[in-house]
Amino acid sequence: MAVHLLLTFSARNVCGKHRCMDGSLNNIGVAEGEVTPRLVSALYIEAMLLADEVRTYFDESGREERDSLAPLQRVSFSCESLKVTTRLMHIIAWLLTWRAVEAGEISAEQAREPSRRLGDASDSEDQVVAMLPEKARILINTSRDLYSRVARLDAGLAPDNSAISPARKLMDRLESAF
Repeated sequence: MAVHLLLTFSARNVCGKHRCMDGSLNNIGVAEGEVTPRLVSALYIEAMLLADEVRTYFDESGREERDSLAPLQRVSFSCESLKVTTRLMHIIAWLLTWRAVEAGEISAEQAREPSRRLGDASDSEDQVVAMLPEKARILINTSRDLYSRVARLDAGLAPDNSAISPARKLMDRLESAF
C-alpha cells in the first residue's frame, strides 16, 4: 500500500496537479496537446500496481470480508469489483495506446481517434461504496481517482479541444460557475 500511495503522489505531480519537487509546474505532463513518455510511464506503473492490488484483494484476501457481508452487500461487492476492473482496463488500454505512439507504432492523430479514446466506465455510487469494507472502499476510490485523472488528460487531447482558445475555455468555465 505504501508503494501505491507513493506512486499516486508521484503521478499527481507528473500530471501537473501539484507543484513538482523542483518547483516547476506541469513540466513533464501534457505539453501542447501531447502526452509525454514520462507521464505515460508513471500512470502505467500506477495502473498496473493498482490492478495487481485489486486482483489480489477481490480474488483472494477480500473473500473473507465479502463472505461476512449481508446478501445484498455481497452483490454490491461483486458489482463494484467489476466496475473497478472495467475502469482499470480502460485506463490501461488508453495508456498502451500512448505507449504505441511513443514506440512509433501509431501516430498521435491515430491515438486521438474515437475508437482509441478512453472508454466509458460506470462510476460507483457513494452510498453503495460506504457499505463496503474499508479496503474495498480504498481500492474503489483510488480507481475512481485514477480514472478521473486519465479522463481529464483524454479530454484535453481531443481534436476538437485544440481549436478552442484558452480565453474561450476560461469564459466557458466562468459561465458554468455562475
